[in-house]
Amino acid sequence: MGRPFRLGDEDRPDYASALDEVIASPQIQHLLERSGVPGDRLRVRGLAAVARVAHAADAEYRRYTALRRQARGGSRAAGASPLSGPGDQERPGAGVLAVLGVLTPVLAAVAAATFLVLGYGLRLAEALPALADTLVGVGWLSLGIAAATALVSVAALYRTAAKQAAADAVPDLPDASLSPALDRAREVWLGALRDRGIRPFLLQELAGAASPAPDAGDAGGSRFTSPAFAGPDFSGPGFEGSGAAPRPPAPGRP
Repeated sequence: MGRPFRLGDEDRPDYASALDEVIASPQIQHLLERSGVPGDRLRVRGLAAVARVAHAADAEYRRYTALRRQARGGSRAAGASPLSGPGDQERPGAGVLAVLGVLTPVLAAVAAATFLVLGYGLRLAEALPALADTLVGVGWLSLGIAAATALVSVAALYRTAAKQAAADAVPDLPDASLSPALDRAREVWLGALRDRGIRPFLLQELAGAASPAPDAGDAGGSRFTSPAFAGPDFSGPGFEGSGAAPRPPAPGRP
């Protein structure tokens, strides 16, 4: 069994436009005037029956959607990727590397400032000269690490931005080459939708609205009456009318 038919959300505006086009045709407008059905009510019915009506052009719609997926290339697969972006950021662990690339220069700069302040402070106080020299040396080393990691982070950000721009430009190439065939497939689907789906549905709806409804008076006025119980001389069981003759006694009774 084939998969059940379902019209995509992005194609529903095309369906609504085709429905409006058929309703505005002279044939449907003439039938609307004869039947007295409002055009907006007919449109609401057509929109409500979108799955049943659009199923008439199922084959054309499947060819059109298949060609559209082919024209889009790998954009659907790329859309399901993580939010970190394309390129190296999609690999496991890329988030940790990105965080380290941002935090390392900051932490190294803070450590360099701390060591330099302490080292030069000890030198000014002329206390613990060995420790002061060590702190000053470590501070300048941390400052060099901060500068180097900052340059590496800037280069990595530039490389990621270049990959992002290249990845965004790639899917546009198949669209340009397949757009004529895609446009033809769309027109074929819309034509089959109008001729085999929407127009027969509207004609059926208008034919049902134009057929005479059953007379409500005949349906509601037919009541069951028996002439044996409707006469003026009728009296209920066990009761006798004012002008009725007495009943004869049963046999065997005095």
